[in-house]
Amino acid sequence: MTTLGIGIVGCGVISDIYLKNAALFPQLEVRAVADQRLEAAREKGAAHGVPAMGTVALLNRDDIDIVLNLTVPAAHVEVGLAALAAGKHVYSEKPLAGSVAEARQLTDAAAARGLRLGCAPDTFLGGAHQTARALVDAGRIGRPTAGTATLMLAGHERWHPNPDFYYAGAGAGPLMDMGPYYVTAMVNLLGPVSRVTAMAARGRETRTIATGPRAGEEVPVEVPTHITGVMEFASGALVQIVTSFDVRAHRHMPLELYGTEGSLLIPDPNRFDGTVELFGSDWQAQETSHAHGDGNYRGLGLADMAAGIAEGRPHRASGALALHALDVMESLLASAESGTAVTLSTPGERPAPLAPGGHTGRIETMETA
Repeated sequence: MTTLGIGIVGCGVISDIYLKNAALFPQLEVRAVADQRLEAAREKGAAHGVPAMGTVALLNRDDIDIVLNLTVPAAHVEVGLAALAAGKHVYSEKPLAGSVAEARQLTDAAAARGLRLGCAPDTFLGGAHQTARALVDAGRIGRPTAGTATLMLAGHERWHPNPDFYYAGAGAGPLMDMGPYYVTAMVNLLGPVSRVTAMAARGRETRTIATGPRAGEEVPVEVPTHITGVMEFASGALVQIVTSFDVRAHRHMPLELYGTEGSLLIPDPNRFDGTVELFGSDWQAQETSHAHGDGNYRGLGLADMAAGIAEGRPHRASGALALHALDVMESLLASAESGTAVTLSTPGERPAPLAPGGHTGRIETMETA
């Protein structure tokens, strides 16, 4: 199996799980880490036994094939373009960019240089969500006609010591922050979205930090914190989506899918695991049929991209998929502002499924299984 060299730019909290999980995938070898704060890179590098350096030095290394971009959302485009200009493939944390226009800079640059662009989330490749995909593809709920995608909570200021970026700036608000998981999961199940409509509100003008050294400090809210809408899929299915930082409690499942012959309850799209339930004549828990359904496998999409490069096939957590998800979210916000339905500007494409079975670290394609 071909192993590609990975260079990580951005050594925040999320980098730990990528550094840990790289050891699970023989396609990946982390060869350097970098951060705008060199001390952060050195700390992370020492903890994981990886050389630390500045970003420019990392991009100039010949043994780095893929740059894993784990910077803050506002820096995704700048760092991604620099990596592509250096001749590196790029895999980014979500969202791909703060806007569709910015994201197109990345997809266009990658295409022009013949390089791969990938982006989280990759949770749709987890065992639970691939199990749900297989049930849909097997016709177990008949023709999918409708569904719901629900993320509702009380706000991150309850636990995050510095929650400012959730309420102002690029990537702020519940839809841009967590929507990629829900939209991507539904595109995996149903294919691309063609049109959306939405309404939005801002529950409060400020949020009070509850923990850490800034406890009691108020943070201004500059974006909608409750967005509700409908995604019309090219297949004809209609899926209601709600994302909110204004709800203290509810009893909705994260994802539900309804068809002409049955229904599915699908677990949290921010996780790889969970139990899928199928309703025919009654609810039945389904055995997980695919690998990577028993833990946190962030980096699975990166491993699939590395395997795709080596095998000469498309990868699943692609820049095109992330662009389409971003288009859905931006269009929902545009619809809420204009009061009209918005037709998407990106065609989108349903990613290929993974084969059932398999084991941790191995990417089982339908063609090779």
